[in-house]
Amino acid sequence: MKANRMEAFSDGVLAIIITIMVLEFKVPEGHDWQALAQLGPKILSYIFSFVYVGIYWNNHHHLLHMVQKMNGRLMWLNLLLLFWLSLVPFTTAWMGESHFAATPTALYGIILMIAALAYWLLQRAIISQHSSDSAFVLAMGKNWKGKLSPLLYLFAVLTAYVSPWISGFFFVLVAVVWFLPDKRIEHALRGH
Repeated sequence: MKANRMEAFSDGVLAIIITIMVLEFKVPEGHDWQALAQLGPKILSYIFSFVYVGIYWNNHHHLLHMVQKMNGRLMWLNLLLLFWLSLVPFTTAWMGESHFAATPTALYGIILMIAALAYWLLQRAIISQHSSDSAFVLAMGKNWKGKLSPLLYLFAVLTAYVSPWISGFFFVLVAVVWFLPDKRIEHALRGH
């Protein structure tokens, strides 16, 4: 199997994840802006999750372009990442329904933290295919985003029981850090 098949499969799963999230919305009972405003927490949790899934899709796309040889290890690590991301719709819905109650918000952070670790494992496996002096390995060695993200998610989980606003701050902070695609991979690809 070539990496583009794994990428196509992953794209399909991520598209389904987004579709499931949007299908959680029910039409408001009323016919005015106030009825729509009652969906505020659901809409906000959907926006968070849509941005996160988009960030994973974008960076995953770049990362898979560095695969030199497809193997079972990469496929299983990719499935591990997709498994944790497939739980995002559930936690998104629960968080929105509960108006960002502590436990649903903490679980949302736990799922994102484990997904970040799964992405890191996939990234490490792809890096291991390259010689230690390749431009890709040298560029990826400075992976401050990948090291910082799980820590920020942990803060989000712990602060969920203090205030959902503080927890939300950490979720937004991780999204801001990752919003732009990882240019290191683009630079390494241009160097080939």
